[in-house]
Amino acid sequence: MTARPNTAIVLAAGLGKRMRPITDTLPKPLVKVAGKTLLDWGLDSLAAAGVGKAVVNVHYLPQQIVAHVAARHAPRIIISDESKQLLDSAGGIVKALPELGEQPFYILNADTFWIDDGPLNLGCLALAWDAAKMDILLMLADLHQATGHCGSTDFLVAPDGGLRRSKGDPAGLIYAGAAIVHPRLFEHAPARPHSLNAYFDTAIAAGRLFGMPMHGHWITVGTPDAIPLAEAAVADALAELK
Repeated sequence: MTARPNTAIVLAAGLGKRMRPITDTLPKPLVKVAGKTLLDWGLDSLAAAGVGKAVVNVHYLPQQIVAHVAARHAPRIIISDESKQLLDSAGGIVKALPELGEQPFYILNADTFWIDDGPLNLGCLALAWDAAKMDILLMLADLHQATGHCGSTDFLVAPDGGLRRSKGDPAGLIYAGAAIVHPRLFEHAPARPHSLNAYFDTAIAAGRLFGMPMHGHWITVGTPDAIPLAEAAVADALAELK
């Protein structure tokens, strides 16, 4: 049986420029949707999945995030401080590798979250993980189960779960901001600013990027006017579960 990841990194170091003026004085991960910060939506999902330790990277108004997570008991929070230099998604992961360990770990974006419908999506992701054939396993959402997504699709899914770029094909799915990755992928990676997106292409070329369609409703919050839409989506999704 596949062991569930016990560690995670939540990518929370972005500048949140599109959320201005809210983010003039508040880091985007602390923006609230339906009474809960974006960061806590993700951390609560990790806690529910049994994750023991989560690294949260910080850059913009970092002390607000540090103070906020100090009140949490689960998962245990480790701060990765990027206040001197923003390292982008992959650079932030490389910096945090000593805390993330040598086993596969979760990656979560701090500005997306979801309402589970049925088994926990992070638990399903762990069950679908196969280190023998995967370097990265992405959680994917259909356009019809997404709120706040303004772009096109990201990936086409093969019958075995293997992924390739969809190039906007409407039959594709969206990367839903949650993944499992094996740390070997970053073995020779530089500790400088660079994006996780390039690693998706590396894994595709090696036939080692896979995806799992999620169950429930996925929400991304990019601008202030997306907040009421997100709150309505949360209310609708929770009402359907009753």
